[in-house]
Amino acid sequence: MLFQFREVTKTYGPVTALDRLSVAVPLGAVGLLGPNGSGKTTLIRALLGLIPVDSGSGEVLGLDFLRRQRDIRGFVGFAPEDECLFPHVVGVEFVSYAGELCGMARADALQRAHEVLNYVGLGEARYRKVETYSTGMKQRLKLASAIVHDPKLLIVDEPTNGMDPAGRQEILELARDLAHNKGMNLLFSSHLLPDVESVCDYAIVLGSGKLLAAGRIDELKQVHSQCFEVRLKTDTAAFGEQLAARGCTAEMREDVLFVRLPEGETPQLLWRLAQEQQRQVRFLRPQRSTLEEVFLSAVERS
Repeated sequence: MLFQFREVTKTYGPVTALDRLSVAVPLGAVGLLGPNGSGKTTLIRALLGLIPVDSGSGEVLGLDFLRRQRDIRGFVGFAPEDECLFPHVVGVEFVSYAGELCGMARADALQRAHEVLNYVGLGEARYRKVETYSTGMKQRLKLASAIVHDPKLLIVDEPTNGMDPAGRQEILELARDLAHNKGMNLLFSSHLLPDVESVCDYAIVLGSGKLLAAGRIDELKQVHSQCFEVRLKTDTAAFGEQLAARGCTAEMREDVLFVRLPEGETPQLLWRLAQEQQRQVRFLRPQRSTLEEVFLSAVERS
């Protein structure tokens, strides 16, 4: 189990940030979703033992998060959303210092800093002062400092916020590689749902400090029994018009036709019409909810 909370409550004066939150999260790549004020940042800080909670219990990597806070931080790497870089320090010194803070010997931390800077693509910038780094480079530097001690769990908070498309893609590829090829557990907090979907296998959705939804992303994205995605070799849009004449709802989105069949009809209607019109169906599959639809539905239910 990656972490487990049981009836955890945290308040800030009159504001309840976590409201008797109970959740059990498996090992792997996990997305943490929720609107502003949902409790995501408070959950992360509680996991790391950076704030006390009012009540409840739980474990992180099998360790009691109320009593084993220092041990937990030794097994966890954290790349926060906020600016946390020291000015007038070169990149390799910043990462090496992060390793020393985690208990590594100075020589080992320096050697490891060079290795992780090469891994995140900052090898040539390792001796530049961090204030000269671009936004994307700073994010990769924070990631390097979070993994310098080879943690069992990496927590990244809004890692692609404010980045250009190229930089965003670099961070996502690094996160995917760490989680799926390097075997590192990942808690990926983001408001960008496509980012979570591209990196994570599991997701939890918070709202007003409560758990709204949790599960494998492919299971949360439910199949719509009467809805299908269709692409033909040619004239897909014209095929949609012919389906509409038979009582279907059909909408083109880019080169894919989204079809809702009338109640009582089966996908055989699509095959029959394609055969009648002598059209070649390239693919036909049931339509699933997007992660955005899952998220909005969970928030609306709350």
